Amino acid sequence: MSADEFVFNTPYRAFLFDMDGTVLNSIAAAERIWTTWALRHGVDVESFLPTIHGARAIDTINRLALPGVDAEAEANWITEAEIEDVEGIVEVAGAADFLRSLPANQWAIVTSAPRALALRRMAAAGIPEPGVMVTAEDVSAGKPDPAGYRLAAKRLGVEVTDCLIFEDATVGILAAEAAGADLVIITSTHDHPIQTPHATLAGYDSVSHRVDGDGRLCLRSS
Repeated sequence: MSADEFVFNTPYRAFLFDMDGTVLNSIAAAERIWTTWALRHGVDVESFLPTIHGARAIDTINRLALPGVDAEAEANWITEAEIEDVEGIVEVAGAADFLRSLPANQWAIVTSAPRALALRRMAAAGIPEPGVMVTAEDVSAGKPDPAGYRLAAKRLGVEVTDCLIFEDATVGILAAEAAGADLVIITSTHDHPIQTPHATLAGYDSVSHRVDGDGRLCLRSS
């Protein structure tokens, strides 16, 4: 059985979603802000931009180990700038309708963005606010650490290994794998085909869900 067939034939207690690149596309806005920041700090933009996706701003800045840089202050600047700039942020195809169709107590968003930024981007893209949302402030270790996904499952009252995680970026994929959950990779925001053993999905306009007799969610082709 292929990875795609497996996730379409397995019932789950909940669906957990990354945000940026998974239910909405904020790449253009994020790269505008991070380009400005990188140029200010003498960081090579071309090699740096691919490293920003999926990670918390403070983790991205700390990873550079720039001398004399206050990572917390710089991360706050990034957040405020990104809250101001939501031009061009759109949903991944079909995401808003798919999320609205899910039982409210069986899905969550787990994002590396701070809560204020997450809510701003979701509003810009028309993404519904979930009952459970884990953001940058909720964990001491960001992706690729699995803490965020484990916390979301706990808040939903389920085991993370009984969840299906929707991701797009490398650090998020690593976090989902470390959590021990099944995984679907959303590919619509990838510039190049991704090589992965996991199931893939271009968007949500070709899928729906059903609820089985035990109340579990089953992904299905629509």
